[in-house]
Amino acid sequence: MASEIAIKVSDVSKTFKLPHEKNSSIKGAVINFYKRNKSYETQEALKNISFEVKKGDFFGIVGRNGSGKSTLLKLLAGIYTPSKGNIAVHGKLTPFIELGVGFNQELSGRENVFLNGALLGFSRKEMGEMYDDIVEFSEIERFMDQKLKNYSSGMQVRLAFSIAIRARTDILLLDEVLAVGDAAFQQKCFDYFEELKRRKTTVVFVTHDMGAVRRFCNKAIYIDNGNLTHIGTPAEIADVYLEENLESARQASEKQSDEPGLSDRHRITGKITEQSEGKIIYEVSYDSKESEELYIGIAVSKDGISVAEIITSLEKPLTGKGKISYTLDTDVLNAGLYQLSAALFGMRNKNLLTYTKKKSDFTIKGSDPTKGSAIKLADNWTY
Repeated sequence: MASEIAIKVSDVSKTFKLPHEKNSSIKGAVINFYKRNKSYETQEALKNISFEVKKGDFFGIVGRNGSGKSTLLKLLAGIYTPSKGNIAVHGKLTPFIELGVGFNQELSGRENVFLNGALLGFSRKEMGEMYDDIVEFSEIERFMDQKLKNYSSGMQVRLAFSIAIRARTDILLLDEVLAVGDAAFQQKCFDYFEELKRRKTTVVFVTHDMGAVRRFCNKAIYIDNGNLTHIGTPAEIADVYLEENLESARQASEKQSDEPGLSDRHRITGKITEQSEGKIIYEVSYDSKESEELYIGIAVSKDGISVAEIITSLEKPLTGKGKISYTLDTDVLNAGLYQLSAALFGMRNKNLLTYTKKKSDFTIKGSDPTKGSAIKLADNWTY
């Protein structure tokens, strides 16, 4: 039903004209302005995009850098107008795209809270009642009487986000707000998103974090080179994104040499030789010119963070040159993009000798009921 639709995007395209003439002076700008035959390059940022966001949806927009996600978000926010097609928004919409717009660098953090609140439609009395909560959320209480120009960019965005979430709105547009702050602040953002879901606020969320997509979104789309290529569940769209990034990582890895990481006296390489349901076989080749006894360590990483590690037996040291394989039980992993890497250590001092520069990527597909964690713990509940 039409009353259930928050946003309807119908055959929307967005084209930008990129002029070839460069204006290095006022005279050049005037001459180029009056040229009859100006040369332009046409960039099609979005091509015939159509989708619907229902009221209460937490709707994910996913795609690689340069795919057109941010352009689409600015079209939804009314910052850009479509070159073709139509966008209908039913309800009050607040964009969290350029956080901190309206901040005055010469004013203090305290003064900017009231200034930004006024831009959101709050009275000074209302902002006074919310002030303590805003400061507590942003975690920058010590700096509130300093001028904003002395804040780091992260502090400014945290303050802006803390103010913006107070906005009275029906629809929120979020663009990578999780990129700001440390782990504790990001957890506050997660808690806020959970609150939005409980309140059934309509949210359109652009992100590269597939863990967040799986955790919060109930629907998602995938944008590739300006085209809407997939509409589906968060798990389906996250799998598409991970496959695209995996292929890109493999192509980059093929171009990258696997030279010794620390010393030309030692070399180690690793590769996945088999991936089937429930297991991966990772083969490691090593070559040491020293007579020292050795051992090898393997790390499993997700989002650049090691989530599991193992070493060869210290009771069976390695020497010289050889090849070993490790069978990884992937049933213990939740959905996501992972990497395998290996390192060579000296047995005597446990010192790192060399490591694999190229990491071997693999994906675990499917839904993730734990919403973003890497390892599945054993089902040892007592009911």
